[in-house]
Amino acid sequence: MCRLKSMVAVAAVLFETGLLFLGLQMVTIYDIARTTGYSAPTISKALNGTGKLNPATREKIVKVAKDMGYEFNMAAKTLATKKSNLIGVVYEDNKMWAGFDHPLFGGVMNWLRDELEAAGYDIVFLSRNPEINYLDHAKLRSVDGVAIINPNLEDNLHLASLAASGIPCISTNDYIPGVCTVLTDNEESGYAGTEYLVNHGHTKIAFIAGPINQTSAAALERYKGFRRCLKKHNIRYNDVLFEECPLWDIQSGYDAFARLYRRTNDFTAIFAADDMLAFGVLQYAEEHNIAVPKQISLIGFDDDRISSFCRPRLTTFQQDKKQIAEIAAETLLFLIAGIPAPHIVRIPARLIERDSVRRL
Repeated sequence: MCRLKSMVAVAAVLFETGLLFLGLQMVTIYDIARTTGYSAPTISKALNGTGKLNPATREKIVKVAKDMGYEFNMAAKTLATKKSNLIGVVYEDNKMWAGFDHPLFGGVMNWLRDELEAAGYDIVFLSRNPEINYLDHAKLRSVDGVAIINPNLEDNLHLASLAASGIPCISTNDYIPGVCTVLTDNEESGYAGTEYLVNHGHTKIAFIAGPINQTSAAALERYKGFRRCLKKHNIRYNDVLFEECPLWDIQSGYDAFARLYRRTNDFTAIFAADDMLAFGVLQYAEEHNIAVPKQISLIGFDDDRISSFCRPRLTTFQQDKKQIAEIAAETLLFLIAGIPAPHIVRIPARLIERDSVRRL
């Protein structure tokens, strides 16, 4: 009995000093503290991306931790079960400046959290900064999978590296090579919105797009649907009636309509690729005595909370954020279990008819 107690005590000491864990040598924050001269709480803040630390200090600690093999040994904590029950979430916003108030992504985040928590997972946000990238952060937290909800435009290479790492990933907006994307069927919605205007007698229709790129393709796909509908109805496309915005915000919509209206007023309707752009159109129209929908009809996209309160109330599309989140969560859990997923899943949007479109 004495010998057993002695063995237990020695094992406890070895575990605490980071020399023994499931038969593997393990580096702890205390080892890193001794090496760097910083306190253990400072080491923890640096490695977890929390607290207010000098960037140079954080960078030094992360480098020493990597050199000592800390990030790899963190995964040893989950060797017994092969799972951490953590899902990493990438949620940034340099496109709309709406954060968690975004009419789509905020809702997707809420529903996704509910689905994952019901499955026994907790979520942790993965940040990217000069000291740590998404992949390093994911390894540091030993996440079982990653949900990429709304990344920054310039993060493509970092996201590709994360996707290629073998960590199961799901995206709810951007197309990332090797990652299943669950998103709204934007092209069909663009077609349906344009057809709605055509069926109301409009043939001279302007289109105000968000930033067009191949990765975050909402603007491009909605525009393709717009063009396809015009062609189907034998309506000649006029590129004079097209404006692209640098961001998905009210000011961009305001500026785009200003450019468009100074160039020509020979149109009766506008399809704005999202509601924020449409609100910019409404603001410019009000300031310049342009009556909506009497002079110009307007349709948006997203069904922002303000859409039903502005005047006129905005006709728009409602994206099914609950279904997007449910399918994304289910697909991610399948991937974690080793079940393959399709590359793209498209969810229909629903047209919400209000007061901003007039029948000619």
